[in-house]
Amino acid sequence: MSRRLDAIDSPQDLKRLAPGELPALCQEIRDEIVATCAKNGGHLGSSLGAVELVVALHYVYDSPQDRLVFDVGHQAYAHKLLTGRRDRFRTIRTEGGLAGFPERHESEHDAFGVGHASTAISAALGMIEGRRLQDEAGKVVALVGDGALTGGAAFEGLNQAGYLARDLLVVLNDNEMSISPNVGALSEWFTKKFASRTYNRWRRTVKEILRELPKGARAIEVIRRGIDATKALVSPGILFEGMGFQYVGPVDGHDVVGLVETFKKVQSCDGPVLVHAITTKGKGYQPAEKDLATRGHALSFFDVATGKSVAKKAAVKSYTDLFAEALCEQMERDGRVVAITAAMLEGTGLIKAKQRFPDRTYDVGIAEQHAVTFAAGLACEGLKPVVAIYSTFLQRAYDQIIHDVALQKLPVTFALDRGGLVGADGKTHQGAFDLAYLRCVPNLVVMAPSDE
Repeated sequence: MSRRLDAIDSPQDLKRLAPGELPALCQEIRDEIVATCAKNGGHLGSSLGAVELVVALHYVYDSPQDRLVFDVGHQAYAHKLLTGRRDRFRTIRTEGGLAGFPERHESEHDAFGVGHASTAISAALGMIEGRRLQDEAGKVVALVGDGALTGGAAFEGLNQAGYLARDLLVVLNDNEMSISPNVGALSEWFTKKFASRTYNRWRRTVKEILRELPKGARAIEVIRRGIDATKALVSPGILFEGMGFQYVGPVDGHDVVGLVETFKKVQSCDGPVLVHAITTKGKGYQPAEKDLATRGHALSFFDVATGKSVAKKAAVKSYTDLFAEALCEQMERDGRVVAITAAMLEGTGLIKAKQRFPDRTYDVGIAEQHAVTFAAGLACEGLKPVVAIYSTFLQRAYDQIIHDVALQKLPVTFALDRGGLVGADGKTHQGAFDLAYLRCVPNLVVMAPSDE
């Protein structure tokens, strides 16, 4: 039996499907992602959780005329399948194959290259301004998920977007499952009211009438604050409303038909809009959903039926494991040693330290700059911080390394995982620059282990 997916070579082909066919298409996309990741490895959980969001966005918007910017990039597997790369999808993360993240040179539908996080809102706002200055048409959407909103750069982008009040859509892919059902139900009711064409048309009409009346501007402000206060009672959107965004949600991020309806409605909204979608990382694949630690974030070479790894066991322990054991020994010996990472407890091995020393192990989210300066503050008080971050991610905190640690001669230890070449993760994750960018920093000693 032929699949709907096999007939889709571009987003225009997707639009030929009836909305009622989209749930079945989403399942076909999930099956393809699972089968490919089982053979090639890759970021499974994140892409499974974003399938309906990606399908609905491509169904409503017109890529590449409209820009779809991902944050982080490993949500983009469904996007690759829908944008002319289905036949090559099973080459992903292999030599000469598709990249694991969006790549501008790979497709006109990849609006912005991204392998790190928290960049989409700033990039999307730049695209909107670029089009405005050149009088070009087209919408811009930023799909933000997997902790990217824990990075300060994302809030810098939100702040500027709210100030400029451009027509930017930010979709928050929230897989933390922290919104209670009661609040969600009430918020869904408000979503339908505040995102509808009728409501937005009514709002514009009322504003136009009130502007012509004495003290009309004051009346507009009173009404706006009343609406904001009411929404704040039943939704978590007050933060975004305060930054100048219209908040829509929470909505069910796996109801693809409902998402299509929501995205069609918000197209008529003026100014920046944030749609808050609740999703499940690893959705639709039970082994990933049951993986409480990472929700199948980066499974490698696994059996599809069980989700269990089929990769050969390494003959020796990895440097990551050895580092974690050595650090735990130091933390056992000296109560002043503390461990810090930026959303990479598992990747850096610090999950072991977190389990043994939860009060002295900190995961600060995708916030490398904060991690380094936080460590500097700890060092000022006589503690011995160890900051474990991937080589390529530490690039984001270069100023903090120099200004907040090295120039003040503070005793902070940086443990850089994934130094050197890392294969399938691609160019955004190659730790090829650390020796060059660290050796020139004053008061910093750079060392590399010669063996285990």
